[in-house]
Amino acid sequence: MTTLRLLDALRDVPRDAWDALVGDGSPFLEWDWLTTLEDSGAATAETGWQPRHLTLWDDARLVGACPLYVKGHGHGEFVFDHGWAASAARAGIAYYPKLLVAVPFTPVTGARFLVADGVPRDAVVAMLAGALEHLCSDAGLSSVHVNFCLPGEVAALETRGWLRRTAWQYHWMNRGFATFDDYLASLRSKRRNQVRRERRALAESGVEIVALAGDEIPDALFRRMFTLYRTTIDKLPWGQQYLDASFFDLARARLRERLCFIVARQGRQVIAGTFNVRKGDVLYGRYWGAVRELRHLHFNVCYYAAVDYCIAHGLRRFEPGAGGEFKLLRGFDATLTESMHWIADPRFAHAVDRFLVQERRVVERELGFYAERTALRRDRSEDE
Repeated sequence: MTTLRLLDALRDVPRDAWDALVGDGSPFLEWDWLTTLEDSGAATAETGWQPRHLTLWDDARLVGACPLYVKGHGHGEFVFDHGWAASAARAGIAYYPKLLVAVPFTPVTGARFLVADGVPRDAVVAMLAGALEHLCSDAGLSSVHVNFCLPGEVAALETRGWLRRTAWQYHWMNRGFATFDDYLASLRSKRRNQVRRERRALAESGVEIVALAGDEIPDALFRRMFTLYRTTIDKLPWGQQYLDASFFDLARARLRERLCFIVARQGRQVIAGTFNVRKGDVLYGRYWGAVRELRHLHFNVCYYAAVDYCIAHGLRRFEPGAGGEFKLLRGFDATLTESMHWIADPRFAHAVDRFLVQERRVVERELGFYAERTALRRDRSEDE
């Protein structure tokens, strides 16, 4: 017998059953990552991220799921809909709470409809999507949002009348590089020389950069990474702290095998570092911070050292996170991202649809603009 269940915590699902749905997919969908967010207090009703995970069962077997949250605000999503909320308020529509299928605080594309092996994916996606629509309507909520989803999920939801939103991020691709010099050779001469200058200048400051992964990460470094994370939050006027020390403590116990910390040392002191996650042949950059301001420190730790690590370990792609046009100058090219939205009020849905048509045209033009301004040499083929 097939049944749908809404769960208030991912701990209500057996770890192995959930991770069997994730398989080789995004590490941020795994049971350990999501429960660490919940157990540390980062993703809870108190923070505006109330877990209501949607699960589909065939008798006692978990065959489908969505990581689902009731959102009381628009923070931490990286698909910005604050303007939609303001427009809804002007129309007398309560935009919050809303439903969100996503990974909290994590702008990384991945499956949002998890389906067991051997089960018809199209049928399960349709069943879960229908359940999301009914849940939204029955609870009197404004909308459902599925952020950073896969192309197949976009197509399936579009056939149901969901609205498609596009944006982009900057990703680095390993084009068969054997060494860091191979990567440099793929860049135009101006950009290649710029990278060399920035690496040389930092080395002359007496800074050493090392990458530590898995069991190589000393226990004490987790609390240091929290301190570094806090420095970024404190420096930025728009900074918002999503994670506290308990997340980093739990990460030490649960997530270590997925982590790669890239740190800069000056003397005996760790002065900067990045919190990265690795799975399969992809490295994901998540958090950065520094206690000392040095020229080129950010680029060296966040990008050059990560690229070097990817090449040395045969990783195919590096996703450093949202934003940052400066990445384009260092061989990171603009890559399309997509999200899907179901709006309950037909009038509001029509208005959002009109906006998205125009926004997609702008995104298409901007992607073309950035493609023309790639830092990669024109005489190299895409397959190299």
